[in-house]
Amino acid sequence: QVQLVESGGGLVQAGGSLRLSCVASRRTFSMPAMGWFRQVPGKEREFVAAIAENGGATIYADAVKGRFTISRDNALDTVYLQMNNLKPEDTAIYYCARAKYIYPVLSPRQYDYWGQGTQVTVST
Repeated sequence: QVQLVESGGGLVQAGGSLRLSCVASRRTFSMPAMGWFRQVPGKEREFVAAIAENGGATIYADAVKGRFTISRDNALDTVYLQMNNLKPEDTAIYYCARAKYIYPVLSPRQYDYWGQGTQVTVST
């Protein structure tokens, strides 16, 4: 069974930080790139960040560049999203996903497995 489970979401004031984690079953995590997306009600799912299978390459959405950092620990089958200097517009449900490739990609269509999401709320 393929599973991705996110955690670490919550309520934080603007300017604060959160660290999201996504734990994958070994069959899910082996080799591919991983990504984080976010979604608010009524809007399409939005790309946030992605990381190559060996952690050697990362890509970020312009809206989070310089504030968020994606990383992974393959020994723990875990991918992280460190979010600093959070803004109210970062409020969303955050999802991790497994890419179909070993290199990081942007489109949700290039991901085949998704977690259930974790809520991040940033207050003013």
